[in-house]
Amino acid sequence: MSSFKDLGLSENITSALEDLGYKKPTEIQELAIPQILGSDKDLKAFAQTGTGKTAAFALPVLEKIDVNSKSTQAIILSPTRELAIQITKNIKEFAKNIKGLKVVAVYGGANITNQIADLRKGAQIVVGTPGRTVDLINRRSLKLGGVKWVILDTTASALSKT
Repeated sequence: MSSFKDLGLSENITSALEDLGYKKPTEIQELAIPQILGSDKDLKAFAQTGTGKTAAFALPVLEKIDVNSKSTQAIILSPTRELAIQITKNIKEFAKNIKGLKVVAVYGGANITNQIADLRKGAQIVVGTPGRTVDLINRRSLKLGGVKWVILDTTASALSKT
């Protein structure tokens, strides 16, 4: 098994992973991270809960994100608010050494005015439930012009609720 550095991740990310106790990549991470880093093609990856899927999609996106741009570059859709909150927390932990990165969670049951204000300040990564994300797009509060990545986490559930 390789190391996270062997997969092409920078010191900013690998040191955060070490601090979080990540020792070696899981199988899904070993397969997905180089694919995402090395290609602009679509990728479908399936793995059981607890196998490191969030890191598998988030780490290469963090590696390629342009922190000098305030525009949204990645949208991650999650079927539930709890999962959206967890993914956001994980991404912020992975990115703790990346200066200028902003991650915003958007989901129903929370104050939409605050979420719109957060988006207006600029967020390179938006993690949200499908319903709230579509609502923010329709309100023109979530702009799609700079989006390079759309990630569907637990696709079947996420798509069945819209």
